Amino acid sequence: MITLALSKGRIFDETLPLLKAAGIEVLEDPEQSRKLILTTNQPGVRVVLVRATDVPTYVQYGGADIGVTGKDTLIEHGGQGLYQPLDLQIAKCRMSVAVRDGFDYEAAVRQGSRLKVATKFVSIARDFFATKGVHVDLIKLYGSMELAPLTGLADAIVDLVSSGNTLKANHLVEVERIMDISSHLVVNQVALKLKQAPIRAIIDAFASAITKPAS
Repeated sequence: MITLALSKGRIFDETLPLLKAAGIEVLEDPEQSRKLILTTNQPGVRVVLVRATDVPTYVQYGGADIGVTGKDTLIEHGGQGLYQPLDLQIAKCRMSVAVRDGFDYEAAVRQGSRLKVATKFVSIARDFFATKGVHVDLIKLYGSMELAPLTGLADAIVDLVSSGNTLKANHLVEVERIMDISSHLVVNQVALKLKQAPIRAIIDAFASAITKPAS
């Protein structure tokens, strides 16, 4: 049995065509079912639904053989015990710094400044500001990052940005792009040895699908 860990939402939806290229079709809609383990048309393959931040952990400790997770989640996890064969080029967005409209970010980040930054991506934020020589007090939040600058909790946020519409709606502006984000395939290293043929077949099918030119 091959167990694939996915999170609901955009990553799940954008992984489906890659699975189809590998001959795998999920038989249930996670939005319509309360099940956390979904069957596929392949009796030897199942999908487990976990929180996005838990995908690397499930794969690392063998709760799943393979998984699809964002680069942001991988960096925060550290990637221990994971084979990372492919950038799947799906669920693309960017990690950025945003502040309240009217906040003088350029002045605030001058050498020796100290910023209060709210984020759930603590490692990414810490490393980014360290390379700039900016001292930061990091405030870990799990949701509604946009509220932090609006309430005075923080000077800035580090968060994922897709269209930027949520920032605009909350009178925030994107001031620095930290990195581009996409989702990666991760594989448990022990599973790769024990189930090499079926896992390699999935990796190869995914690789072919993402390099295939659009028709």
